[in-house]
Amino acid sequence: MRINNNIMAMNANRQLGINDQGTGRSLEKLSSGFRINRAGDDAAGLAISEKMRGQIRGLQQGSRNAQDGVSLIQTAEGALNETHAILQRMRELSVQASNDTNVTKDRESIKSEIEQLSDEIDRIAEQTEFNTQTLLDGDLESGDGLEFQVGANSGQIISLNINDMQAEALGVNTVAASNITANQSVAIQLINDAIISVSEERSNLGAVQNRLEHTIRNADNSRENLQAAESRIRDVDMAAEMTEFSKNNILKQASQSMLAQANQAPQGVLQLLM
Repeated sequence: MRINNNIMAMNANRQLGINDQGTGRSLEKLSSGFRINRAGDDAAGLAISEKMRGQIRGLQQGSRNAQDGVSLIQTAEGALNETHAILQRMRELSVQASNDTNVTKDRESIKSEIEQLSDEIDRIAEQTEFNTQTLLDGDLESGDGLEFQVGANSGQIISLNINDMQAEALGVNTVAASNITANQSVAIQLINDAIISVSEERSNLGAVQNRLEHTIRNADNSRENLQAAESRIRDVDMAAEMTEFSKNNILKQASQSMLAQANQAPQGVLQLLM
């Protein structure tokens, strides 16, 4: 028997250290909920997980951007709904003015109302805003339109142009400026054309809104699937890790007991010396 080097105690102590480390790792994973807490846990898994996290957060923000785009379109479309109503009233007045039961004074009154309605179309176009940005005054026509970043990566955009919806651009300012008593049929045609222009613009806005809503649903679905994949890589399986913790804890206690036994072994040498 040798007493200078207790190999059994050294071995038991080494195993105790291994089991203690295993218990510590399991405790860390169970308390954090993550299988990967540092690169050393799974270097490749961490790299993949971080790329997925970037995509997940990008998709989440892209979805919010698209929702903001829908809100902007709803603001513009709501204003154009009122413009439509004004144009319908202007057309009604033009038809009324075309009737020869009206005298000149009647037609002058009609002209005055049409002028006020034309001014209101301008006011709507100039003052309809979203986040302080005017929408209907021509600032967002072709080349100066909006781009909604709806994806997680560069280039994943949806563009929107909104034509000038002021009275002059619609051609109805001439209705108010002209002598309506002499140009009723022309006035009716001009207003008809303006109604068509506003209808086309509302149709365009509706099409882009539908596209954005589909984009939101697709982004949310992609984000959900990526989140599930990232969870499988990074999150800990609580049941499996609890089993691992229990195993390491039992082995740790056993190692402690065996280390105590191994430390007692050299005491037998005393029996030989007595």
